[in-house]
Amino acid sequence: MFIQTESTPNPATLKFLPGRPVMGEGDVADFPTAEAGARSPLAAALFQIPDVSRVFFGSDFISVTRRDGDWKHLKPAILGAIMEHFTKGLPLMTGSVEETDDQSFGEDGDPEVISQIKELIDTRVRPAVAQDGGDIIYKGFDGGAGIVYLHLQGSCAGCPSSTMTLKNGIENMLRHYVPEVNAVEAV
Repeated sequence: MFIQTESTPNPATLKFLPGRPVMGEGDVADFPTAEAGARSPLAAALFQIPDVSRVFFGSDFISVTRRDGDWKHLKPAILGAIMEHFTKGLPLMTGSVEETDDQSFGEDGDPEVISQIKELIDTRVRPAVAQDGGDIIYKGFDGGAGIVYLHLQGSCAGCPSSTMTLKNGIENMLRHYVPEVNAVEAV
């Protein structure tokens, strides 16, 4: 088994590509803590490695974020854990795949506008962000203030350039296509 690695805009996160589906098309799983990772044998194994602080599964990749340490020391252990998991044929998840964070920030606005915002995020934003080892989830729209609320996952969470991505990329694109949008905020 050959596992490729790619850097991400977040210097604390590396993207690992095992050459096979991880979650499947459109599905993701974010494990911001070791406790959250307990529902996945692979995430639990990765959290056993010192200095691993976050694990994220995309359709065909795994993003790992480090606390401290050097990638040249962490990378072999991470590659070993991923290879062992897939060669043993272990399940990716035990229990529910769904995240428990159902917090919403409201659906206050025209349903057509909300639908258009969700479609733009799903078709234009999420595929681009997945290339960088992360994901962005729609959490709500305040139609009165024109604010879209988004949740950053994977390499996007804690990334130094995430504010630039939100403001200069996503916010500008949404404002261009949806005049009702005035701002985008991370939650």
